[in-house]
Amino acid sequence: MLNDLDRQRLLDAARAAQARAYAPYSHFAVGAAVLDDQGRVHAGCNVENAAYPQGVCAEAGAFSAMVLAGSTRVRALAVVGDGAGLVTPCGGCRQKLREFAAPDTPVLVGDRHALRAQFTLAQLLPDSFGPENPSS
Repeated sequence: MLNDLDRQRLLDAARAAQARAYAPYSHFAVGAAVLDDQGRVHAGCNVENAAYPQGVCAEAGAFSAMVLAGSTRVRALAVVGDGAGLVTPCGGCRQKLREFAAPDTPVLVGDRHALRAQFTLAQLLPDSFGPENPSS
């Protein structure tokens, strides 16, 4: 369960990361933040590259920061981006999240001003393939 303080910490960190995004081509800044199993928040922003699609998603940056800090378990994820539609994790980032999170992990989706929606990872990536699946 995600409490109000952790929810706000995640959204604040994701918004701060969004403000630092490098998006000179799409002009679509995205920020993300993960809450790890030790209660720490790790943020990331999208970083575009002229050689599309060589950029990095905000979520991937946050996962990398978490691993670098010594954790491999996500308790919650927040993603923020502006636009008429919800800015949810792309398919690749949903699968990356699955590597570090359980199906019931909360995924918060917001913009610069508000929390717009909340999902579980299972809602965004049903019947997912995860680390517990046997390899062939």
